[in-house]
Amino acid sequence: MQADTNADTGAEADADADGLFVPERVAVVGATDREGSVGRAILTNLAEFDGDVVAVNPGRERVLDYPCYDGLGDVPGPVDLAVVVVPPSAVADVVRDAGEAGVPNVVVVTAGFGEAGSEGANRERDLVALAEEYDITLVGPNCLGVMSTRSGLNASFGPQMALPGSVAFMSQSGAFITAVLDWARDQGFGFSDVVSLGNKAVEDETDFMRRWARSEETNVVLAYLESIVDGRAFIDTAREVTTDTPVVAVKSGRTSAGAQAASSHTGALAGSEAAYEAGLEQAGVLRAENVEEFFDFARALDGLPLPETDAVAVVTNAGGPGVMATDAVGDSGLEMASLADATRSALADALPANANVHNPVDVIGDADVARFCDALDTTLADPGVGAVVVVAAPTAVLDYDGLAEAVVDVQREHGKPVVASLMGGERVDAPADVLADAGVPNYFDPARAVDSLDALASYAAISERDYAAPRGFADVDRERARAVLERVTERESNQLGVEAMDLLDAYGIPTPAGGVADSPDEADSLAADLGGDVVMKVVSPDITHKSDIGGVEVGVPREEVRDTYETLVTRARNYQPDARVLGVQVQERVDTDAGVETILGMTRDPQFGPLLMFGLGGIFVEVLEDTTFRVAPVSTDEAAAMLDDVDAAPLLRGARGRAPVDREALRECVERLGRLVDDFPAILELDVNPLLARPASDDGDAGALALDLRLTVDPEKL
Repeated sequence: MQADTNADTGAEADADADGLFVPERVAVVGATDREGSVGRAILTNLAEFDGDVVAVNPGRERVLDYPCYDGLGDVPGPVDLAVVVVPPSAVADVVRDAGEAGVPNVVVVTAGFGEAGSEGANRERDLVALAEEYDITLVGPNCLGVMSTRSGLNASFGPQMALPGSVAFMSQSGAFITAVLDWARDQGFGFSDVVSLGNKAVEDETDFMRRWARSEETNVVLAYLESIVDGRAFIDTAREVTTDTPVVAVKSGRTSAGAQAASSHTGALAGSEAAYEAGLEQAGVLRAENVEEFFDFARALDGLPLPETDAVAVVTNAGGPGVMATDAVGDSGLEMASLADATRSALADALPANANVHNPVDVIGDADVARFCDALDTTLADPGVGAVVVVAAPTAVLDYDGLAEAVVDVQREHGKPVVASLMGGERVDAPADVLADAGVPNYFDPARAVDSLDALASYAAISERDYAAPRGFADVDRERARAVLERVTERESNQLGVEAMDLLDAYGIPTPAGGVADSPDEADSLAADLGGDVVMKVVSPDITHKSDIGGVEVGVPREEVRDTYETLVTRARNYQPDARVLGVQVQERVDTDAGVETILGMTRDPQFGPLLMFGLGGIFVEVLEDTTFRVAPVSTDEAAAMLDDVDAAPLLRGARGRAPVDREALRECVERLGRLVDDFPAILELDVNPLLARPASDDGDAGALALDLRLTVDPEKL
């Protein structure tokens, strides 16, 4: 078949410069006519492709009426895409042949690589090296293949082709793709491109997200993800992409075995789920909780204009479903619009006396199409209404076909988003098609309609975000911090505690005056320098909850410092005889009642890197779990948002007559710790607990003060 001569020009060339989705010639390596084989299935699926198709299989002249060649180097003329279905041991040779023949795109369908043990992992590393050597865009291995309705390309072994549309879809699960395409065909839901990511040895979710952002034929990107290769790159790319193109993701695998083994407060509370939640939010990616939401959101984002406000009105002929929609608005990030006096007056003139002219607007059960849409028109004209949910129950006097057409007309006239919940069975099918063709989604459940509007409003806010870069701090002392971290190389343990408080001080995070003593005499000398009563804590990397074993004494007078030193060490040894006791910290006494004890910590996620945690601290951190997370480093705005995200935020603002804490000082500690853990990948976990947040002071007292520290270090990364 002859390729489209315009396939590599204009906007499509920008979005698909190398011809992955709009190739002129496709070669299937490992093609065969054997019944039930993947090679045959792919050749068969390419029957509707707009371009040329050739087979590659040694010793054959034709396969299923396609010309067949011994190798890619034997194919006359250029090949834009090679689909590889040979045994795993032969794949590397094929990819090398593709590189030598100048084939820019390779899709490796074959399994038996990184998912198949050490031997497979070695084979996968070879593929990565070959792709880099020959500058090949390589999809897979271990994948279903790729599709594009732009060129009629079905280079997969899925059972059917996608319908045309403007939503791009990538998935780590090939089985999920086949199920979705079967469902989508029944729903009339179409796609521009579909990619099975497979093992993501070379091309990953970030690459495809970037590619589709350049495509004028893709309005929405959907992603089913089980992992993200490079979380930081994903965030940075998504922030650029989502300015113009919404991205919706479903992330499976919410539990984390790693969290069970974490030794710090932060690690125990985080786990990979918290990293993904934080990372996707920072990236501007909308997260769907299930498959239903996945496509509900896509429908709204693909066809509707963005709302100018979060204020929603409900227009209904059914009281109960109208209340359901109102409840759903209350559960969402939206709000019920307050209708203007003029709007209510116009509704009162047009509707029966027993109708409700407040929001939700109830046109009552005997409403026909004209009355229903007069109310919709009046409501949409209200400048305080950003969007409308039309909720209808079937009656003998309401023509659903006419209602659908009228809703489309009114929506187009006002240019505001409208979603529908025309409730019913078969009678809804044809009206729903009319709405869908005009980009107005219809949902049986009013709550689904509201949730879709919520996603639309969320994306409107995302598209207007102004991302600021994290601040740098000129006063940090990286060499001093490195020297503190290098202490782990001098001991058996890779953990540091309060003896490493200088690490925080080196990055401008205030700490109380004091030090660590390794004898009663040194403890007494430190107490003399501090003056007044002191706080004393046993220093041991093996004892996490020191207060639980009597390892902390507060308000120790000078004359009792020596004896307290001995007491604390004895308690530690009695509690855990094999514990390493490095001494006792002697610290100035701080009035903790004058502030709020918070926690600031970090755990290093394998995909996203340093994950910051902030929350209510002290002894309640693991009981209340009032925490929030962000991927570090964080900007000033992101750090400030963390302070507002926790349930204890009113305490920071000054609840029940308490003075508000110094939010600027607290926020800066979050920023500085984010910079510290980003600068030193050797820090695996870190807790500052408590980080005392205090009211702003004119006498020089720090508004935030780190009272305790615990961290885990990887010496090999120093």
